[in-house]
Amino acid sequence: MKIVVYGLGIIGASLAAALKRAGHTVLGKNRSPAPVAYAMEHGMIDGEAHSYEGADVVFLALPPRVTLRELDEGDFPAGCIVSDICGVKEALERVVFAKERVYRYVGIHPMAGKETSGIASASASLFCGANLVLVRAPKTEKSAFETIRRLGEDAGFGRMIECSATEHDRMIALTSQLAHVVANAYVTSPLTERCVGFTGGSFQDMTRVAPVDENVWTELYLFNRTALIGEIARLRERLGAFEAALSAGDEAALKALQAEGKACFARFFKKN
Repeated sequence: MKIVVYGLGIIGASLAAALKRAGHTVLGKNRSPAPVAYAMEHGMIDGEAHSYEGADVVFLALPPRVTLRELDEGDFPAGCIVSDICGVKEALERVVFAKERVYRYVGIHPMAGKETSGIASASASLFCGANLVLVRAPKTEKSAFETIRRLGEDAGFGRMIECSATEHDRMIALTSQLAHVVANAYVTSPLTERCVGFTGGSFQDMTRVAPVDENVWTELYLFNRTALIGEIARLRERLGAFEAALSAGDEAALKALQAEGKACFARFFKKN
C-alpha cells in the first residue's frame, strides 16, 4: 500500500516509520525540508512526496488549523483514504462533510506521545501497545474505516476503540487537554524554582506534559473549549471542596473526599 504522511513531527514520523517497518511504501511530506532529510537518513520513509498522486492513504499529522485547510483544499486522488491524527474531531467533520469529497475520510487519534516534540523524538515503536481512537461518522465508508483499522494494527497499536466525534472531543477534554492545563498551572507556583531535591515521582507525573508546544495546544483548547471549560469547572468545584474542608479543619470531610477519589480510581483500573 502506498502511504503519504504529511507532517513529520514526533507523531507523523513515528507513524511513517512504523508503517514502513510493517512493509508499506511510505513517503513523507513536510512544510520544511529538514525533517524529510532526517526521516530519509534514519530510514523512516522511502522517499519524499511532492504531491498526493498515487497515494492509497494519506495521514495528516498537522496542527488543527492546517489540518482543516488541507482537508478542505488538498488535492487528493479520487478514492484515496484521508485520515488525520488531530486531537479534535467535531470541527474537522463539519468541514469534511460540508460538501462532497473525492476522498474517503476517517479520523483517528493515537493516544501516545512524549513530553518532547519534533522528529528527533520519533520512533517506530512509539505506538506499540498504545490506544488508538477511530472516529466513525454516519458518512464514514465501512471499507475505508476497516483499512485504517488494519493500518493501526500494522503500526503496533494495542487497544483500538471507535466512537463519534462528539464523544471523542468530550473524552479528550478530560483525558488529555485537562491534564495539560493542570500541569501548566501546577508548575507556575513560585515554589517550583526552589524545588530541586524535594521532587519525586508524583511531581514528575504532574509536570511531565507542562512544556508542550503552546501554539498547537492553544488551537486544540479553543477548538474544544466547551467541553474543556466544563471539565475545568468540575475540577475547580472539587478543589473547592478540599479547600473548604481544610479551612474548616474537617478531618471527616477530607477523608471522605480522599476515599471517593480512591474509589473512582479503583473502578477505572478494574475496567482496564
